[in-house]
Amino acid sequence: MASSPPARAHILLVCAPLQGHVNPLLVLGRRLASRGLLVTFSTIPHAGLKFTHADGETTTDIAGRGMLRFEHLQGGDLWPPHDPRYVASGGDTLLRHLEDAAPAALAGLIRRQSDAGRPVAVVVASTFVPWARHVAAGEGVRHALLWTESCSVLSLFYHFFHSLAGTFPSDTAAPVVGVPGMPAMAAGDLPVLIHAPEQFIWRQVLVAELNSLRDDATASSWLLVNTFDELEHAAIEGMTAHLSTITPVGPLFDPEDEHGGGHGDDDEDYMQWLDARPPRSVVFVAFGSLVKLEPDEVTELVAGLAATGRPFLLVVRNDDDNWAAIAGDSGSKGKVVAWCSQGRVPSHGTVGCFVTHWGWNWRRSRPACRSSRSLRGLISLPTPSSWRVCTVSGSGCRGRWRVAP
Repeated sequence: MASSPPARAHILLVCAPLQGHVNPLLVLGRRLASRGLLVTFSTIPHAGLKFTHADGETTTDIAGRGMLRFEHLQGGDLWPPHDPRYVASGGDTLLRHLEDAAPAALAGLIRRQSDAGRPVAVVVASTFVPWARHVAAGEGVRHALLWTESCSVLSLFYHFFHSLAGTFPSDTAAPVVGVPGMPAMAAGDLPVLIHAPEQFIWRQVLVAELNSLRDDATASSWLLVNTFDELEHAAIEGMTAHLSTITPVGPLFDPEDEHGGGHGDDDEDYMQWLDARPPRSVVFVAFGSLVKLEPDEVTELVAGLAATGRPFLLVVRNDDDNWAAIAGDSGSKGKVVAWCSQGRVPSHGTVGCFVTHWGWNWRRSRPACRSSRSLRGLISLPTPSSWRVCTVSGSGCRGRWRVAP
């Protein structure tokens, strides 16, 4: 009698309900499934998140081998998926709510997998969900963290919060030295969370994540980083001395599938608008899904773009009460949208200039920018990623953000 084939290892991906975390973790899930693994992806869909997969949906045609399924994180005191509070409450309240309610929901999800005959072998969590590590340990499941930022940023955070490189200067013009694998940089180039108040919830969650990495640096846990050796060899090598399980798994970017369901219907409106513009004429402005500009900042930005006399495409979060007015003030040459494709827009033939915060997701979409023969200018606000692009590779221009008096 022929023996039954061995059960596929089951990987549970747990993601913070933030767009910049969902995209890379979902790409990782597809790649794991293509190796013949059973992968379950879990997050909390809401109005501010581009996520098209329904609870219980299953994808079985990944390279004809593995399986990727979707099961929403829910239950207990956790707000249900698509609850308006995920958008209206703000990021600080969201993180505190997840810390309080998500651990019980995740424990229930892990147990349901065992009851269904597909026990979880490893939990892979995105950053800003440190509770996933503790839940996995309590359920006897191994754990891995996917660090969704660059290894350089990880190194800066790790050395600062664990006091491994002396005292980081507060003077923005002072040099920062002593971080292995990192060239000299000014204190003003450091990530904002380094100088954030200790009571800031995002800083608290980050510190908890970094402490877990240091305390649990064993063979039972792994640190996956969304980068690759050719891009950040020195930073990766410098971190290996502290975290031996660090493993580059990037770039986790798929321009053909940026929100889990191909190109949505809302893509076509701005793509048709771009198609109607002259070649190399459009100024494209995007500051990421987390940045929420103040009303006077948006007003100044729109006015400045309109004053150029050039067509512009501006991405602004649509949870702002003034969003309709912002869109209306864009004039005849401007277009304001709530979201756009990181792969399709920068590579479009009518985009001639890209103004960005240059977060890591946009940084990893750079191949799409490089494939465009029309893109002539890249202007970045000061961030650690923009510092690396402009200072190390010399391929961009950085600016300082301020509102005119």
